[in-house]
Amino acid sequence: MKSSSIVPGEDPDFPFLGEYDRYSFPDPMEAKHDSIIAWGGNLSPGMLLSAYEQGLFPWYNEDDPILWHSPDPRFVIFPRTLHISASMKKLLKHRRYSIKADRDFPAVIRACSAKERPGQDGTWLSKEMIAAYIEMHRLGWAHSAEAYDFFESDDSIESATSGEQRLVGGCYGIRLGNIFFGESMFSLKPNASKAAFLSLAQFLFNDGVRLIDCQQHTNHMENLGGVEISRKEFLVMLYKEMARRMATDGDKADRRGNWEGLINSD
Repeated sequence: MKSSSIVPGEDPDFPFLGEYDRYSFPDPMEAKHDSIIAWGGNLSPGMLLSAYEQGLFPWYNEDDPILWHSPDPRFVIFPRTLHISASMKKLLKHRRYSIKADRDFPAVIRACSAKERPGQDGTWLSKEMIAAYIEMHRLGWAHSAEAYDFFESDDSIESATSGEQRLVGGCYGIRLGNIFFGESMFSLKPNASKAAFLSLAQFLFNDGVRLIDCQQHTNHMENLGGVEISRKEFLVMLYKEMARRMATDGDKADRRGNWEGLINSD
């Protein structure tokens, strides 16, 4: 998909791919050390699903064309490496936050976009990225885990007694078969994003997920159990899982919308 004409953002001349259309990217197995495998195209559902199935994901600045990455090494969390600290076990046990799934996906991705991050000027979550993943959620592919807490204001007692809550943390990603591709998270209160992510991770691993893709190393995800594996190792696991998924009714499982097992309270 690399071409001589570089168009910032989505290429208006590239065809829209529906969720059952597919595009063949350059093989990341044949890449050297460069994370960028291709550029261009758009963020239509078929394009995004093609990328994830082939081990790529979009990540770019607003002034750039869409850049499709497959980093080496890859940062992932396995069931055996997931780390829940003693303090987080206590927080989850006492249900400091109410954890929900897919209650307000648009609010989660917009909060991820608005969150200031050290050393980052602006956001990689452009309006077109937000719109694309909201559409993926509408179609049933993208999912969110959310942490809620009671409002804090001058009338907090009234808010608490009425049961009104606000979104204070969350994360989102895409599940394909037994692999979950984590995208981003945010937190407005201490440990809220951790509570949402760890609840999601436990649910996914109990439901047969083999790994959570964290894409690239961060200290935050390392503290939660992230480890580096080679791009080749990641792709071999991915391709085997995608083949297994194709041999079963994988789409139905990936697109189920009611993750009741994740909810920790009413």
